Amino acid sequence: MKSGEPRWDFFTNHAHVMFYLQAHPDQPLRQVALAVGITERAVQRIVAELEEGGYLRRSKVGRQNQYLIVGDVPLPHALQAHRSLQDLLDWEQSADGTAEALEDFKALENWKVGEHGSEI
Repeated sequence: MKSGEPRWDFFTNHAHVMFYLQAHPDQPLRQVALAVGITERAVQRIVAELEEGGYLRRSKVGRQNQYLIVGDVPLPHALQAHRSLQDLLDWEQSADGTAEALEDFKALENWKVGEHGSEI
């Protein structure tokens, strides 16, 4: 970690692994670990948990694994369960921070947090 960088993040390592595998589905887990900044063993555990949860499928292509994201599965936490994994991945990929990009992208429209109607 570079000095001056926060010690926390809004996304979990599971999300970072999914973001990386969406863009690089045929990379070895060693490369995923380097990109995310965690150990290869941690990535192996995360991939196993994502497979078990139905969010990811692994297939062999030659001697390498290839990862397929199953985007229509709802997000696991009750506060976001009304959204799919693909909603999150699409938002992350398209939101470049400009007003135009956020205006054009409607995946977060009506994204309610909690049962009390607060929205982001």
